[in-house]
Amino acid sequence: QDFNHLRALCLSQGLLFEDATFPARASSIGPTLLPEDKLLRVQWKRPTELQRNPYLIVDGVSRFDIMQGEIGDCWMLAALGSLTLQKHFLENVLPKDQGFQDNYAGIFHFRFWQYGDWVDVVIDDRLPFLNGRYLSVHPRTSNEFWPSLLEKAYAKLRGSYQNLHGGYPSDALVDFTGGVQVQFSLKDPPPDLEEILKAANNSQCLMGCSTSGQLKRNIELRNGIVQGHAYTVTGAVKIRYKNGWKHIIRIWNPWGHGEWKGPWSDDSPQWDYVEPQYREALLRNKDDGEFW
Repeated sequence: QDFNHLRALCLSQGLLFEDATFPARASSIGPTLLPEDKLLRVQWKRPTELQRNPYLIVDGVSRFDIMQGEIGDCWMLAALGSLTLQKHFLENVLPKDQGFQDNYAGIFHFRFWQYGDWVDVVIDDRLPFLNGRYLSVHPRTSNEFWPSLLEKAYAKLRGSYQNLHGGYPSDALVDFTGGVQVQFSLKDPPPDLEEILKAANNSQCLMGCSTSGQLKRNIELRNGIVQGHAYTVTGAVKIRYKNGWKHIIRIWNPWGHGEWKGPWSDDSPQWDYVEPQYREALLRNKDDGEFW
């Protein structure tokens, strides 16, 4: 599908685009993601029906724009959170030639790397809702729609929203960058893992991590970590602590809330022993899903 041609056609006819190749129907959700009674109740709405002033992007793109919905696509959202940290990669995936202000015709497009090529995926902007709530990812800012529309394009690429339910962050990172992925098992990590992470962070690699557990159920442990869940690695530093040095890793939860409660977490006493200027630079004490 040619985005510019289709948009020009819709604008000349005064119509909003409706994508026959990924229609606003149950087939695009997938047969087993929801019980049948719920599947029949899914409604599709355009951002212009939800908000008087919708925008594709409000105040730049950030991982904190993303809040995971009902679908278990944390693996894809963790990769997307990582992508927002590297704006030069993000621009490949999220073209700038679109929005709700100029030449709006209900059509958007996003690019993903598939088998050695950048593939342009065109969608209409009808989003699935169940009982008045987003079925999938929802934006933290109510009139910002890039996370929901990008997720819809990725669902189309994969065949349905159901096909986003469960996966590996490394697969999505490759689809978003065309890069090469490397994995480390934390059961048997290399002895210099901390140095590898710090070097990867300094060289602007995209990083994610995940916990093992049953795919069907996300269980939040008492320490705040969720089983069977994917996270984004958003920082790795070595800081002065008491009389020595500590490697600490910063991690973000695609739920947009829910954080680790142990050492180095937002309220932990370890921060009392870090020099004030470093504490100031590194610690954000907010329930935003991100923690050291």
